Amino acid sequence: MLRFTLYYWVLIFILISSASFVIVSSSKEQLSSKQCEDLGFTGLALCSDCNTFSEYVKDKELISDCLKCCTEDSDDSTSKITYSGAILEVCMRKLVFYPEIVGFIEEEKDKFPTVKVQYLFNSPPKLIMLDDEGQYKETIRIDNWKREHMLQFLQKKVQPYSASS
Repeated sequence: MLRFTLYYWVLIFILISSASFVIVSSSKEQLSSKQCEDLGFTGLALCSDCNTFSEYVKDKELISDCLKCCTEDSDDSTSKITYSGAILEVCMRKLVFYPEIVGFIEEEKDKFPTVKVQYLFNSPPKLIMLDDEGQYKETIRIDNWKREHMLQFLQKKVQPYSASS
């Protein structure tokens, strides 16, 4: 009887583990950056983050959405992506709360001719990354970024001159 009970629990554990794996790995469909932002997934989320997320959150639909918005984990997957330009969007009234962003705009922005500043009421600070056609590609919140982080990111990710020049 004890052996049968132990066998039963091991079988249940295996079934639950495999079901979790199927949930986490079943979604290969990708959503657009705008759709992901509307769902609350912004920035450069890695698929391993979604897998960790699934350990704590048991909402299958939420995990599925996360997997549709994530980037595969590999050293090369995000490091090779570059953009033709960016828009630094921020609310002018909230700038007082973001001295690092003010410093970047006043002292560093001119180093990046393909980066434009756009003031939009009530917008949190974010970088809107643009593709070669100047179309919206991805949004990255930069609320807590230091000026050095912005410089480093833009130097790696944004082409110094637009493709149309």
